[in-house]
Amino acid sequence: MADSSRLVACLMDVERHVSSAGWDQPARLFALVTTSTLLEVEPQLRGRVPDGMPDALTAIEQDEFHATHDVVERLSGIFWPDTVEGCALAMERAFLPSQYEADVPDDADEAAQFVAKHPHKTDVRVVVGVLRDGSRHGVARLLSNPDDLLGAADLVPGLADALADTFRGEDA
Repeated sequence: MADSSRLVACLMDVERHVSSAGWDQPARLFALVTTSTLLEVEPQLRGRVPDGMPDALTAIEQDEFHATHDVVERLSGIFWPDTVEGCALAMERAFLPSQYEADVPDDADEAAQFVAKHPHKTDVRVVVGVLRDGSRHGVARLLSNPDDLLGAADLVPGLADALADTFRGEDA
């Protein structure tokens, strides 16, 4: 697998961008393109997009993306053109400490309401990204600890798999 430092740097930029709008946001999808490719296709962006490193990635928000209650299902219908080298998804979720898992209702809607109203819930924003070469990484910020940015290659493996599947091609 290739060096993922450029993916990590791009995800940190995406998280910073998303954070600037605060919390309680819908899921947001970004195409990741090599900055040099972006400037070749959109030369009018020269001077507005930093182009210091030739293989750096630029995130382009997909404004038409509207996640349903099942983000993985929504991602399954997305296919990227060859100029897109990767993609990233920013989303917020709430979770409970493991000692409360047995109390969560089986019904998905009831479970969501239960977690949202629970006094011990933790709100988290994750930004997970993948590249065509197989690189993957995720970063996360807790609402309760906003100064720390956590990160790992396998932070949210199921979401990373769903994002990677968007590169399978339309014939798959």
